Amino acid sequence: MANQLELLEAEALKLSAAERAAFAQLLLASHDEDAEIEEAWAAETQRRIADIESGAVQLIPIAEALAQVRAALK
Repeated sequence: MANQLELLEAEALKLSAAERAAFAQLLLASHDEDAEIEEAWAAETQRRIADIESGAVQLIPIAEALAQVRAALK
């Protein structure tokens, strides 16, 4: 039995050249979006690390954070 990738490839090859090109562009664009998201998260991570290291934000122990969340949910 063919796997999903093989089935998708077979179906894609039934498309016209223009349709295949449009489909390829959609696939590439979805990959670019993933890269943009990863870059945004990397930048956010660096910003948060810098905030911690500079003392702009103060960390609290996980037990305290969980206690605050539990109290807020009551």
